[in-house]
Amino acid sequence: MFHDVVAFVTSAPSGPAGSDRLIRWLSLQGLTILLWVVGALLATRFVQWMVGKITTKIDSKFTESDALVRSEAIKHRHSVAQVIAWGAIAVVYIIAGFSIVRALGVPITGFVAPATVLGAALGFGAQRIVQDLLSGFFIITEKQYGFGDVVSLAITGAAEPAEGTVEDVTLRVTKLRSADGEMITIPNGQIVKAINLSKDWARSVVDIPLPIGADMARVNELIAQIGHQAFTDARTRNLLLDEPTAMGVTDIEVDTMTVRIVARTLPGKQFEVSRDLRARIVRAFGRAGIALAPGTAIETDGVAPAAAAAEEGSR
Repeated sequence: MFHDVVAFVTSAPSGPAGSDRLIRWLSLQGLTILLWVVGALLATRFVQWMVGKITTKIDSKFTESDALVRSEAIKHRHSVAQVIAWGAIAVVYIIAGFSIVRALGVPITGFVAPATVLGAALGFGAQRIVQDLLSGFFIITEKQYGFGDVVSLAITGAAEPAEGTVEDVTLRVTKLRSADGEMITIPNGQIVKAINLSKDWARSVVDIPLPIGADMARVNELIAQIGHQAFTDARTRNLLLDEPTAMGVTDIEVDTMTVRIVARTLPGKQFEVSRDLRARIVRAFGRAGIALAPGTAIETDGVAPAAAAAEEGSR
């Protein structure tokens, strides 16, 4: 009886037809494909980890220093690190994809004709992506703006520009954090004008509306005192590059006139300086008994270096 059972087992087929071939394929090509997939995922995580370490080190050098704003070199290095990471991950996936296709036994030469047709189709259908990549390349190489810059970007088809702090720049998109905390993602190809409000230096501009007939001698004297106090105040001295000065009357209407005070500041600090100057103006003019024009408010604007230079040239 025992010998009959052994004979039956040994004589029974080992499995369905083709199962040996499937097992052999899984043990060879299947394992190779699995290793490539796992290797690509691990390489991606490693690149992201390395870039995270690099950017953290760049940011730590800034936070541990005495600088109030990031230097242009730090901004550029941060952006270049993000772009290199994006390119390295793309290369990893391309190599892994071709290796998996070769492991499947598909001849690479068979993709030449389809790739030509696909390339022509992408040339027409992916023009926007190519435009984004080229625009991002020039943004990075020309150092138009980088991580931490305060920018105003005019976008194709948008009535209002996108304004905020740059949190990420890649070859394809720019990500801004608005003053309301919103994350704005903009394809680089749709940016038609970029105003960098924090490159090298900025300028704080405060317009003071006054009624017609105000004593201009007294007004100019008060503005000079306000500028001197702000420049000697320890709280604002580190934000200013020179003493705020009066630009005189910049606009006259039927019953109001506008007097302007300007100050050069560190990159991105023009808004903080403008707030301080407004508070000083309100206090000083109130003590001097000089009222603002009825129905008006003190306007403030931050002018980027390029705009400031153009305005100075027009004068």
